[in-house]
Amino acid sequence: MTKQKKTAQKTTTANTAEPRKAPASSTKPTSKLGLIEALLRRPEGATIAQLTKALDWQPHSVRGAMSGALKKKQGLTITATKTEHADRVYRIAG
Repeated sequence: MTKQKKTAQKTTTANTAEPRKAPASSTKPTSKLGLIEALLRRPEGATIAQLTKALDWQPHSVRGAMSGALKKKQGLTITATKTEHADRVYRIAG
């Protein structure tokens, strides 16, 4: 004869329920690439100077991350516009 296993029943109450997570759009980005993407998605976009200050990176590193990780790997379309007396402003199109 074999013994039958007893199955423990879980009882959940309102006090033991897991807390709900906030929607992803209202939370701050957790990675540096996420921060770059969030800054580029703003309606006003971001300049290289703003990105380097926010990330504490060199300008060539910011441009490389935009080109490699965002454009090539994630497939995002990044546009750059330049006015006559201002820096180039980068934005994610779409």
